[in-house]
Amino acid sequence: MNRLTRRQFMQAAGIAAGAALVGGGCSSEPEAGARPEPPAPTAGQAYLAVSRGSDPASITRAALAALGGIERFVAAGADVIVKPNICVAYHSPEYAATTNPTVVATLVSLALEAGARRVRVMDTPLGGTAESAYAVSGISDAVQLAGGEMEVMSPVKFARYAIPQGRDITSWDVYRDIMEADVLINVPIAKDHALATLSLGQKNMLGVITDPNLFHSNLAQRVADLASLVRPTLTVVDAVRILVDHGPTGGSLNDVRRTDTVIASHDPVAADAYAATLFGLEGSDVPYVQAAADMGLGTMNLSTIELEEVNA
Repeated sequence: MNRLTRRQFMQAAGIAAGAALVGGGCSSEPEAGARPEPPAPTAGQAYLAVSRGSDPASITRAALAALGGIERFVAAGADVIVKPNICVAYHSPEYAATTNPTVVATLVSLALEAGARRVRVMDTPLGGTAESAYAVSGISDAVQLAGGEMEVMSPVKFARYAIPQGRDITSWDVYRDIMEADVLINVPIAKDHALATLSLGQKNMLGVITDPNLFHSNLAQRVADLASLVRPTLTVVDAVRILVDHGPTGGSLNDVRRTDTVIASHDPVAADAYAATLFGLEGSDVPYVQAAADMGLGTMNLSTIELEEVNA
């Protein structure tokens, strides 16, 4: 039997990956939908939880407890990905441009406590290397201390997915592992955004696709279209500190307001709609939240849901 050398194997793998990325027609697109839909709440479980307090770890745990516990979302043996916002490689967490590292690490710990097989954390920074952004944000150290893994997103792992519900875009390249993980936990930081009004949960998913700048031509609808494809199991909005101006990258502590809040729901539209209220806005004031609600991707009207507020 002929054996491939390591070089021959890597070359063959590269060719196969390239074919998966550029092959034409629907037959080249992997099937979406391997991950189950986020579980709806049952009796005693809040639809949306808002937790407040001075300790980010405690309020994160309290928010998940109000939803029915992490076990509602993470089963033993699950492959879990946590997707924070690590957009820059030059601001520490105090500047509120990146997700609070304690919130991220607490979610990693909770998933592992529920018996997750592994928990990976990843994002695509705007500038600098992923490694430097992971380090400067404080997320890398916090995640590794919690027992999770930081993953640098590899270009060969992006694949073209059809977006059947898309109103403007009908396909895009998405990180394959994001689509195939058993559980996807989206952990944005709530912040101002010059183009999108606010950067919240659905906007945070631009970190798992190629060419996010191409979304800017019709940002609201394209974010909503992507939200119809990439469906997080759980959205946890970090509002420990929020960036109220000069987003998404910030740069001045004068633009940061401490609200000591974490928002959590299986419904990304509801989570984003509530987060908008921290800025004196409603969900309808954020165009992509309105677009997602119009597509039936979640509930924007907070008066119609079971909302539990807790102090931790």
